[in-house]
Amino acid sequence: MRYFILAMAILLFPAYAIPAQAQSQFSISVGNRGTSLGFTMSTYPTLARIPGYPVYYDPRVDRNYFFYDGLYWVYQDDNWYSSPWYNGPWDWVDPSYVPLFVLRIPVRYYRRPPSYFRVWRSDAAPRWGEHWGPKWERQHSGWDRWDRRSVPRAAPLPTYQRQYTGNRYPRDLREQRTIESRSYRYQPREAKSRHILQQRRYEPESRNRRQQPARQQQNDRDKQEQPARQLRNARDKQEQPARQQRNTRGKQEQHARQQRNTRSSQQQKESRKPQKRQQPGKKAQGIGKKTSKDRSSQNKQHPNDGDKGRAWDQ
Repeated sequence: MRYFILAMAILLFPAYAIPAQAQSQFSISVGNRGTSLGFTMSTYPTLARIPGYPVYYDPRVDRNYFFYDGLYWVYQDDNWYSSPWYNGPWDWVDPSYVPLFVLRIPVRYYRRPPSYFRVWRSDAAPRWGEHWGPKWERQHSGWDRWDRRSVPRAAPLPTYQRQYTGNRYPRDLREQRTIESRSYRYQPREAKSRHILQQRRYEPESRNRRQQPARQQQNDRDKQEQPARQLRNARDKQEQPARQQRNTRGKQEQHARQQRNTRSSQQQKESRKPQKRQQPGKKAQGIGKKTSKDRSSQNKQHPNDGDKGRAWDQ
């Protein structure tokens, strides 16, 4: 009987585990407002209260997903992200601005805890001082100690967001703020939560106010420069025929220069060629050459030849 129950538990476990994992999809991206977290949930989260804490978590989501003081919180890749809407867009939050009750969440309520969480007690908060260093520890001295008999009341859940799923989910921050202002009257209790929420709500409007004067100045400069731009365009049109003629002459001169260079290179090649000497024939080689026998016969003179010559001279 015991083995039968164990086998049935093993077979039924995937049926309950798959919907929890398929409920959300996770990705990280960078947007115009800085590092943001793309955390996609198909439906509104099923939030449950953590006993003894003014914090909610979703036991069906395979993520470190919480709700506290009017904001949703996600811990992923050693970073905290927050959003007033359950499906984002998410904004990175500096560790110094994370509310203390979010940091006090016991380790056992992290559905996907980092590996270094496993050596810590499951019923206690993560040791953020060891993770973020002694500087953070000095600035947040006593963060893990509070009066457990006077825990503040948990913020009401923004259940109005349940009707915004799929294509109906608002992604524009101004649209989210408009819906939130008429549907959710809760004001954050902690100063850190108010700072995060205020920065997110008014950043688009402040950015538009900052950009509007610069945009107007740019338009004024464009209007002032328009007559000068038109004059430059008219001069360019007038100078275009002369520019084309100069380009044509330049091409003709370049062609003539290339021809001169070609002729000069051919002449240099001709001058470097060695001249062929005419070789005399065998018959011509014999003319005018005296053999050694002829020279010896000429040198042999008659003994009286000298006297004859002298007699004739007389």
